[in-house]
Amino acid sequence: MRRMERFPYPLRLVGRKENTMALAASEHWRDEKINGVIYDMSPAPDFRHGIINNNINRIIGYGLKGSICLVFMENLDYKYHPDVNDDYVCPDVMIICDRKHLKGGSYSGVPRYIAETLSHSTAKRDRTVKMEIYEKAGVEEYWIVSPQGSVEIYYLEGGKYVLEQHYMLEEDKEEDAYNAETEIVLRGFPHIKMTLGEIFEGVK
Repeated sequence: MRRMERFPYPLRLVGRKENTMALAASEHWRDEKINGVIYDMSPAPDFRHGIINNNINRIIGYGLKGSICLVFMENLDYKYHPDVNDDYVCPDVMIICDRKHLKGGSYSGVPRYIAETLSHSTAKRDRTVKMEIYEKAGVEEYWIVSPQGSVEIYYLEGGKYVLEQHYMLEEDKEEDAYNAETEIVLRGFPHIKMTLGEIFEGVK
C-alpha cells in the first residue's frame, strides 16, 4: 500500500492499458526510510547489480533447502527498530531464520546475513548509514559487493564490524593473482559455499 500511495499520480478508470501500466510502475517502485527520510531508489541500478544478487541468492537458496531459514532478494523491507519508529531498508540479499517476525512485505527481527551490491544511487549509504544500521541491529555477517569484482566481508565482533576478507576477482588463469575458484563460506552457514567466479558469473 505504501508504494501505491507514493505513486506520482492517482490511477484513473480510463482504460485497461493505462491502468495496467500505472500498476506495473507502482509495483516496481522502491524506497527506503532512514531516520524519517525517504530515499527513492530509482532509477534501477545497472543490470550487473541484478545478475550478482541473483547469483548469490540462488546459491544461498539452494543451501537453505529443508531448513527453517529463508533468503530474500530485493523484495522485503527490513524494519530494523520497529519499537522506535517505522524506518525500513530493503537489503539486496538477506537471510532470516525467525519467521515469526515476518509480516506482509516486511521483517522486523535480526537477519543472519545481509549482502549489498553497490550501485551509483546507493553506494554511499551501503558503506555508511546502512552498515551502521546492520551493525547496531546485530547482523553477524555483512557483505559489500561491487560490480567491478570486489567482495568485502565483515563479521560482527564485540558489537562492531571487522573486515575479515577483501577479495578482488582475477579471472585470468595466467595471472599469479588468479582467484576465480577461491571459495567463500558463509560464517553462520558453513555448508553454504560459493566461489568468486560464481558470484560474478554472467557479469561480463
